[in-house]
Amino acid sequence: MLDGPPQDQSTADSSDTGHTRQTASILNALVIRIATQWQQLSCMRDASLPVHLQTLRETGDIDAMFLVVFASHEDVIEHVVGSVGMGVDAGLLQHSSLNALLPLRAPLTQTDILTQPDTAAASRSSNHLQSAVGQLLHSHGAQCGVLASVMIEGVCRGILVACGRRPAMRWQEDAVDALKLLAASYAGALLRLDSRQALAHLQERDQLAWQGANEGLWDLDLKAQHVWYSPRWLAMLGYDPAQLQQLGGWQVLVHPDDTQRVRDLLREHLQGRSPMFVSEHRLRNAQGQWVWVSGWGKVSLDEHGQPRRMVGVDRDISERKSFEDALFKEQQSAQVTLRSIGDGVITTDAQCRVEYLNPVAEQLTGWSLSQARGQLVTEIFRGFHEETCEPLENPLAVAIRRAQAIKSVRPTLLIRRDSNELYIESCATPIRDGVGRISGGVLVFHDVSESRELNRKLSYHASHDILTGLVNRREFEARLEPALRSAKAREAVYALCYVDLDQFKIVNDNCGHSAGDALLGQVGALLKSRVRWRDTVARLGGDEFGILLEGCSLEDALGSAEGMREALGQYKFVWDERVFRLGASIGVVPLSDQNEDVVGLLSAAESACAIAKEQGRDRVYGFKENDIGLMRRRREMQWAAQLNQALEEGRFEIYRQFIQPLQHTGEGLHYELLLRLRDEQGRIVAPDQFIAAAERYGLMPAIDRWMIEHALAWLVSQADERQKLAMCAINLSGQSLGDEKILEFVIDRFRSSGIDASKLCFEITETAAIASLAQAQRFIEALKALGCRFALDDFGTGLSSFGYLKHFPVDYLKIDGSFVKEMLHDPIDREMVRSINEIGHLTGKQTIAEFAENAEIIQMLRNLGVDFAQGYGVGMPQPVIRS
Repeated sequence: MLDGPPQDQSTADSSDTGHTRQTASILNALVIRIATQWQQLSCMRDASLPVHLQTLRETGDIDAMFLVVFASHEDVIEHVVGSVGMGVDAGLLQHSSLNALLPLRAPLTQTDILTQPDTAAASRSSNHLQSAVGQLLHSHGAQCGVLASVMIEGVCRGILVACGRRPAMRWQEDAVDALKLLAASYAGALLRLDSRQALAHLQERDQLAWQGANEGLWDLDLKAQHVWYSPRWLAMLGYDPAQLQQLGGWQVLVHPDDTQRVRDLLREHLQGRSPMFVSEHRLRNAQGQWVWVSGWGKVSLDEHGQPRRMVGVDRDISERKSFEDALFKEQQSAQVTLRSIGDGVITTDAQCRVEYLNPVAEQLTGWSLSQARGQLVTEIFRGFHEETCEPLENPLAVAIRRAQAIKSVRPTLLIRRDSNELYIESCATPIRDGVGRISGGVLVFHDVSESRELNRKLSYHASHDILTGLVNRREFEARLEPALRSAKAREAVYALCYVDLDQFKIVNDNCGHSAGDALLGQVGALLKSRVRWRDTVARLGGDEFGILLEGCSLEDALGSAEGMREALGQYKFVWDERVFRLGASIGVVPLSDQNEDVVGLLSAAESACAIAKEQGRDRVYGFKENDIGLMRRRREMQWAAQLNQALEEGRFEIYRQFIQPLQHTGEGLHYELLLRLRDEQGRIVAPDQFIAAAERYGLMPAIDRWMIEHALAWLVSQADERQKLAMCAINLSGQSLGDEKILEFVIDRFRSSGIDASKLCFEITETAAIASLAQAQRFIEALKALGCRFALDDFGTGLSSFGYLKHFPVDYLKIDGSFVKEMLHDPIDREMVRSINEIGHLTGKQTIAEFAENAEIIQMLRNLGVDFAQGYGVGMPQPVIRS
């Protein structure tokens, strides 16, 4: 049809015309049938398309025919279907060749049909469309062609092309119409397929959306009162459609407590009073449990403005409700806690504006929550330095700025809204959000006014004597420390007075402790009145007082001390109409580099006071350089400390010195157990160096206990010694004679050890026995009842003892060594030894001479009739127990 050129002969014209009409008729019928089939295509690339194009090409005597389909949303060729005969290059159907048609897509319209009788001429046309099509067809051997556009809603989706290998001078109208019909049919098929695909896409998207959204869809037909539920809605509550139909409507699923509220919300929306139906309520699921849902719905109106349909969604919010309930409980718990705790709590935003105050914070600051909300925290919480009263930066503002917690290190003065003051301690902490940014802060504080006052009182009582109001010993020592350092550095001069009342015991014993307490209070006030404001008066304990005089030399201090002594001597203490006069012994020492520490300083002052007492009481004794009495006192105090430590550490040892019988051969061993002390350097210390200190400070009973316990333990452990023993002597101090506990202790040790008491002899000094004769007799008689024997040691030093000797129940007299050691050269000493020996024998006692240092003395003692000798001439002391 396209490639038939006109002929000159009339016969030929008539024949060709008939043939053409017959072909056109067949072609038209074929085009109509194919167009009808194209409208029913099942897909864009239907397998019948190439067959149809092949049939059309062959029937219409067309050399090439093809269909180009463009992608709907991209400027690319989606696919090509075609049929090519002889004379036209099959390469025409390749995508690379047909890409030349892509620029033609935009200019084409629904009505475009392009005819090119001569492609060579068309390729040279000034019309871009004509030129592009002509070039494409001509380059692949087509000399003529017709192009029809496939249009869908104004967009070119394809091109249908028919072309021939020879130029055509004229075109049949029915051929052009045929291409238009085919292009329109294929466009209809594409539109139907696009719509079907779009619908399937929408359906798939809706399905995925409802599944992904985890929401159930419901569709309520208000006319028919029928509800459709989506599969997700049914799965959410566990129902199937048949179950819901039997239940009789959605209303029966709503919780009774929520039913009326849901109906009211639904009615408001149906009446147009709310834009949407929004409700949170409970629905009963198939298992009978209540499920919280969030429902949203929208009504659709008919042409008369009446509700006809309502569509909505329900989402399961049970988990969220559970979280909300838990959060509500937490918030309630936090609120109750904040209201119940004793601390004030203020919370702010990041700009330090108040958001919340708990009741305690309201009470402490004087601001109510309504008044404080939105205010800067610096207006609500105003803190000042407790001593200087300078304004302090708000701790919460500091915490938010530094991004760290801030805790007060000391009480802060808080000024309330009513200008009252109180002391508080606080802690400020920034609050962070989920990403770590500071979103606010919290300030926690509590009133410490009462505890601060209590601490102040406790501090006062810790440093002051309650009875007198003076500083106590600990505080006095603390004040002596810097004074001593200053004196050692020669920055200032100080003096220390140690005051001990002389008559205090008389008041206490006669009038009771209440009177003694009153007296101490009055004495403290009197002493305070006699010193300057910068001086310190302290009660050191009992009736002892200490006074630190600042900027005072020793001479001035002695004068001040004398004034105090006179004032105390003139003072009259009245109690129950009884009048007492006081006296005081005062020791005065300067603070200097000779004092190693405060302990030594107080010891020196106490020693000076003790010397004042020894010299007759009611006097002042001042420190002197190289003071022998003071040095002795200090040595004794040092020994007292060393003896206590030695008892703790077990550094005492027991030595043995034998006693030799002079008038007969003894049956068994006779010796005395002697006490020795090993000092911290390991040296042995004889008793004469520490006994005086032990007696002065009351340590002898403890030392005697140690000696008795360890001596008996040694005898228990030495069976041979017990067999050979005739007599073992142990020294006992005068302080132990009047101690009932020592007596009980000795008796208990004899019973527990099983030692034969008749082999033990306790030696007591003559002076101690005479000083407490009644106590000594009672002690001796109690132990003699067990079989123990006693010796009167150092006999002869006090001649007054001769009168008591005949009544004193001792078994031995030990003649004092001061007479024995010089008896070879001094006839008086020799006569003293003889006299003591004769008196001892007359009273039924045996005699023992001490300090028998050589054979000549021993022989003389034997000639005088002395029974026993003890000394270096008999034997040196040897250790038997080392601790």
